[in-house]
Amino acid sequence: MTVLAQIPKNSREEIRVSRDEFNGHDLINLRVYYKADDGVMRPGKQGLAFKVEILPDILDALSKAGSQDG
Repeated sequence: MTVLAQIPKNSREEIRVSRDEFNGHDLINLRVYYKADDGVMRPGKQGLAFKVEILPDILDALSKAGSQDG
């Protein structure tokens, strides 16, 4: 696993973006990590993993979402 980014979500959680390999597939993994009682950041159940091949589509969708007037 290669961690590409750690983005604060709030005071207790962060979003980690990583590139992983699973069953021979090259994946991008977005996962919410939380601070456990012992102070260690641990992965939660919330997250998304997808094949690197669809990354351009994901980036396009996020770009459109970011340019929307709210």
